[in-house]
Amino acid sequence: MSLPTGFVSDAADALPLYCVQRAGFDEWRKAQTPAIGQWTDAQTFDAASGSLLLLPGDRGIAGAVLGIGDPLDPFAYAHAPYALPPGAWKLAHEIPDDALRALQLGWGLGAYRFSRYKTPTRAPAQLALTPDEETLALLAACVRVRDWVNTPTQDMGPQQLEDAAREIAQRHGARIETIVGDDLLNQNFPAIHAVGRASHRAPRLIALRWGEEAHPHVALVGKGVCFDTGGLDIKPADGMRNMKKDMGGAAHALALAELIMARALPVRLTLLIPAVENAIGPDAFRPGEVIATRSGVSVEIDNTDAEGRVILGDALAYAGEQSPELLIDFATLTGAARIALGPDLPALYANDDAVANDWLAAGMQTRDPLWRMPLWRPYWRYLTSHVADLANAGGSRMAGSVTAALYLERFVPAQQKWAHLDVYAWNDSDRAGKPAGGEAQGLRAAFAMLKARYG
Repeated sequence: MSLPTGFVSDAADALPLYCVQRAGFDEWRKAQTPAIGQWTDAQTFDAASGSLLLLPGDRGIAGAVLGIGDPLDPFAYAHAPYALPPGAWKLAHEIPDDALRALQLGWGLGAYRFSRYKTPTRAPAQLALTPDEETLALLAACVRVRDWVNTPTQDMGPQQLEDAAREIAQRHGARIETIVGDDLLNQNFPAIHAVGRASHRAPRLIALRWGEEAHPHVALVGKGVCFDTGGLDIKPADGMRNMKKDMGGAAHALALAELIMARALPVRLTLLIPAVENAIGPDAFRPGEVIATRSGVSVEIDNTDAEGRVILGDALAYAGEQSPELLIDFATLTGAARIALGPDLPALYANDDAVANDWLAAGMQTRDPLWRMPLWRPYWRYLTSHVADLANAGGSRMAGSVTAALYLERFVPAQQKWAHLDVYAWNDSDRAGKPAGGEAQGLRAAFAMLKARYG
């Protein structure tokens, strides 16, 4: 079996690595030789979270101590691959199984660098350990999200997103179909067509299906805006700079779908990705237009830069027609969610308390946090239109993330259990285990929640 970056199976020449919390440092220090103790004291090392101490020996480096925080948080270990010198390292002591899984996942995430266009300046340190299969699958899913989001639109347009879905479907025996270009109008997906029609790259709906009919039906929907100029309500340069990441919701949904299939979760899976570019051109949809939707709701376009919710409306309506037991969507939907919660906490909306509580609990368990926000229906007034059933945005800057979620809810059948995650899918700067660029958020928690419900 080929191991992911940062791992090696041969531990013969590996150096010992101690993972120590600050609370347990004194006990570890007392167990060392006087020479190591004096060295540690001279470095004023106390095993603070995110710290590292190299231990000297007769032939140079004899080992290292990794200062960690929460032992169940993968990112407590994620600084190791690039803080340590290159080479193989092995655990010098036993740790509980759940902490070992966190170490494996954190090491893999910390070893990640996006290398499609640029060779990393150095190799990460390698952990002489073979991760268990589920950890490997979780790591692969997170890496896929990062890779897809990091890939510029020249190589990650609607067609390439379809290609990625087809490759995954073929690997896992799933069925896939696409509705492309004007066929979206023929098959009643007019909102997806309206947003994507101005681009030279045809809009499409990607539909993947997998699993046995007798199993509980789970539907995943992901926003696939492969680039967002803002449309005729054009974004400023700094707002457009990273808009290759606006397909981050699709990346999360597709990676979660692959994870479900790889782990053979006993569900019947439907994945829907409306994939478009929000481009500027002679046929771009315009502010003030009233567009049709699959559900029959008419929508006035108040702002062409609120396009993600427009394409998701058709996809959610289609998913709802199939009456899944649970419907989940992922979307890089609003900057307002980032104003409210910052870059690290995805905003969770749900019309079912049990679903919301299960996802929140899974987030706490996996150290993959998210935060529930209210579907405060009095804010429907911010989406009032005088010429259509509703507007896709409004003049107020109030409650932007809430009103976007309320817009989506309009296209979900009344009795359908539904959850929406407004993700950033991005790290603005380098941090240990979180290099600048694409990021998976709420994904591990989503899988843990689904596994607990259906596994």
